[in-house]
Amino acid sequence: MNNTTQLNNRYRDDKVIDGCSIFGVMDTSGAAIPADVAIRAIDLMRDRDNGLGGGFAAYGLYPERQDKYAFHVMYTSRQGQRDTEEWLAEWFTIAQSEPMETDPTAIPNHPMMQRYFASVRSDRLGVADQEQYVADSTMYINTHIADSLVFSAGKNMGVFKGVGHPFDVARFFRLERYSGYLWTAHGRFPTNTPGWWGGAHPFSLLDWTVVHNGEISSYGINKRTLEQYGYVCTLQTDTEVVAYAVDLLVRRHSLPIGIAAGVLAAPFWSDALLMEATNAHLMKALRITYSGLLLNGPFTVIIARGGEMIGLTDRIRLRPLVVASHGTRVFLSSEESAIRFVSPDLDDTWIPVGGHPVVARLGHVPTSEEQWPSSEVSCVAD
Repeated sequence: MNNTTQLNNRYRDDKVIDGCSIFGVMDTSGAAIPADVAIRAIDLMRDRDNGLGGGFAAYGLYPERQDKYAFHVMYTSRQGQRDTEEWLAEWFTIAQSEPMETDPTAIPNHPMMQRYFASVRSDRLGVADQEQYVADSTMYINTHIADSLVFSAGKNMGVFKGVGHPFDVARFFRLERYSGYLWTAHGRFPTNTPGWWGGAHPFSLLDWTVVHNGEISSYGINKRTLEQYGYVCTLQTDTEVVAYAVDLLVRRHSLPIGIAAGVLAAPFWSDALLMEATNAHLMKALRITYSGLLLNGPFTVIIARGGEMIGLTDRIRLRPLVVASHGTRVFLSSEESAIRFVSPDLDDTWIPVGGHPVVARLGHVPTSEEQWPSSEVSCVAD
C-alpha cells in the first residue's frame, strides 16, 4: 500500500467500497438512441471501475425479430456449444443461429459468443407459461451444461458484457452498430467476488436486467429465499439475486414495480408507522411476507425491462444516484457529470429520496415532484 493510500485510508484497508459506475438512458417516446450515448457516458466514469467487468443492456434492439427470444450464449469449449445447441433444438424452434460479431483485438482470451433467435416448439405450446418455460430453460443450461452460459434471453433486447472496461466491452461487441430506446451500462469494481465474464453486469432473466453499485450483505438469505421458488444462483456475485427477486415479485406475483421496490428497500418500521393507515398496513404485510427478499447493505440499482427503467437506492442512500430529463429522454447515473457529458441541456435534475423508486415508462417522464408510495399502493390495497 503506497503512502497516498495510507493518507486516505486511516484503517489501512485496501478494500474499495465506493467503486462501480452505473448509467441508464431511456427515450420515453420509443425513439432509438445510438449506443454511443451509453458508451461515452459510462466511459467518463472510468475511474470508478478497474477493468474487471463492464457491460450494456439495450431494448428495442431486434425489431425485425421482436416475436422471438434472443438467446445470447457464451461458450468456453466447442463441446459446450454442441451440447447446448442439441438441447435447444429439442426444446425450441431455432429461427436463426449466428456467431455474434466481435472484435477479438479489443479483449484477448474471450469466450465464443453465439446468438439464437428462438421460439417455444409448436409441439410444446401446451406449456401454460412460456416465459417461465424460457426462464427454466435458462437456469437448466447454466447449471447442467458444462462450458456454456446463457447471459441474455429476452425479446427485442440483449445484454453484452465481459471482463474489461466498459469501453473495451463495447468495442469487443461492436456496439456502435446498435441502437435502442433504452440503454443501461455498468463499470465494475468487484470487491467480494471474482471478475469473470459471467459475473459482469448487467444480470438478466427474460427481459429483466439489473446493474448495481454497492454490496448486498443479505445475499445469503436472499439466495435461500429465491431457491424456494426454483431460482438457482450460479454467477458468484450478490447482484444476481436482485434480478431474480424482481422477476418473482413482478412477473410471478404480479406486484406493481413501485410496490416491489417497497419489498427490496423496505422502509424502517419507525417510518412505516408514520404512514397513513393504508400504506402502513401494506408495508407491514409486505415486510412479513417477503422478509427474505429485503436487500441489506449499501446499493444503487438500475432495473430495466421492456418499456420501463427503474432507479432505486438503499434507504439511507449509501450509494449515489442522479436523475435527469431532457424532453422525452430520462437519465439515471452514478454521477451528474456523465449525464451532462451526453446531454448538456437538461430540463430537470434531482437526487431521489433513499428507498423511493424512480420509474420511467414509455409515454411517461418522471419528475422531481413525484412521490412514493404512489397510486400503486391503493391499487394493491384494493
